[in-house]
Amino acid sequence: MNKPYSLRASAPVALAVTAALLLAACGGPGTASTGASGGAPRPGGTLTFGLSTDPISINPRGAGAGNDALYVSRQLVDSLTEQDPATGRLIPWLAAKWEVGPDARTFTFTLRDGVTFSDGSPVTARSVKDNFDDIVKAGAKAPSSIIYFNGYKATHVVDRLTAKVEFTTPNAAFLQASSTAALGLLGPSTLATPVEDRDTANLAGSGPFTLDHYTRGSEVVLRKRKGYDWGPADRKHRGEAYLDTVVFKIIPEAGVRTGALQSGQIAAIGTVPPQNIRLLRDSGYTLVIRPNPGNVFSLLPNHASPVFKDVRVRQALAKAVNAREIRDTVLTPDFAVATSVLSRTTPDWTDLSGAVTYDPEAAKRLLDAAGWTAGPDGVRQKDGTKLVLATTWLSNFGPNQSALELIQQQVAKVGFKLELKSYTVPELLQVYAKGDFDLSWGNQSRADGDVLRVSFGRTGSNYYKVDDPELEKALAGQLAAGDAARRAARLAEAQRLIVEQAHAVPVFELTTVVALSRTAHGIELGADSRLQQLGDAWVSGPGA
Repeated sequence: MNKPYSLRASAPVALAVTAALLLAACGGPGTASTGASGGAPRPGGTLTFGLSTDPISINPRGAGAGNDALYVSRQLVDSLTEQDPATGRLIPWLAAKWEVGPDARTFTFTLRDGVTFSDGSPVTARSVKDNFDDIVKAGAKAPSSIIYFNGYKATHVVDRLTAKVEFTTPNAAFLQASSTAALGLLGPSTLATPVEDRDTANLAGSGPFTLDHYTRGSEVVLRKRKGYDWGPADRKHRGEAYLDTVVFKIIPEAGVRTGALQSGQIAAIGTVPPQNIRLLRDSGYTLVIRPNPGNVFSLLPNHASPVFKDVRVRQALAKAVNAREIRDTVLTPDFAVATSVLSRTTPDWTDLSGAVTYDPEAAKRLLDAAGWTAGPDGVRQKDGTKLVLATTWLSNFGPNQSALELIQQQVAKVGFKLELKSYTVPELLQVYAKGDFDLSWGNQSRADGDVLRVSFGRTGSNYYKVDDPELEKALAGQLAAGDAARRAARLAEAQRLIVEQAHAVPVFELTTVVALSRTAHGIELGADSRLQQLGDAWVSGPGA
């Protein structure tokens, strides 16, 4: 097992996990920036940031539109812990310290004093209990958060600033989950509001910004929160944000978004299209680049589809995809060809490049053996059924369509026909619920290998209806492991099974690329390669 970026500690989970303990977690390069510095930060001004999609929901627990939703919601909420993107360590944030039980069933957080929500109420142990109980009660209405509460029993208020979270079964991944925006704490005024009314308003967090307004399809406007003074230690300063205002403009067209940056209408853009990376780099724009941890972009067979109940068909699909050609044609060298279902910057990534290979002749043999014969139009058929796959995808990453259209051409050479259909996040969740698809295309960013359980395990979302007892044993085993080495071994086994059984067809690793104008500074990406809180960001001009 090769771990070129590993920063993992070899010690088992301790009875007392202090703020300095290395999480059994993220190795990987930190944020890389190219471009000129703007000098010393100065307070004031407005930063306008171009989003590629409408967030749909800026509730950190909701079904928002991927990264763009989290870019906004992260500004409003703080988490119990912070995962330092440079080291992978968990460090204090709202929790000054914590302890983990020896069987990873209990997590005791001691909060820092003096922190408040933007509705004026204090952040206490009761806040932790109310938030976690709210997530569990919301269930499927909190899809970004409920996935972390496998086996949740209760949160106990030990005293005003001490909360003990208890699970009925081991949950070794929960500590890292406590650093995510999805488990960011919301104030009592928000918790008193029905979940469905939190998508565009009624969001009070303890973060450095507050919500001014969200106009769907147009913009989200945030205002600096006066008195904020509890940012984590990996931030350059921990007090109030420099910026007075942050405006997230929704600009779906990549060319328009890039043009707005070049013309000075906006100061920063996310989801920089690959074809513009070199242009902007050569023109002197600052590029903030970080490889994403988590599941790589993959084709994901729906195991409930009759076609994919035969492992040979799934394996044939995997052999028919030329991942390197896709990267070299659609993307740039900033994106890596997949070597496993996990990206190389994910904790416990295992190098399976020898198994992730392009071999169209092997694909044809597998389909022959499975009884799929070539039809007159080149599409294979069996018992009167054509090998036509309804394939779902989201438009929240610009190159998705180009990548899928190339994959469509590649797999057609061995007899598959892909019918492509794009959806919004809420629409796709409905499609998943109905099981009305054969194949999906997507990724999931998280700086912990438990992302595999979330995607493919019975206690996760498992939209793809994977039913593999051996895989389930590995996924459950890593969650129960209180020892870093045992957890790593289980995650290595899970990756091997997913690739060998073609539960996923890995293609390329996502890399987040944000472009900044000459007036925008201090914008960085977190351990999950999503936009970090903008407390360190500032503008050197009048603002965009």
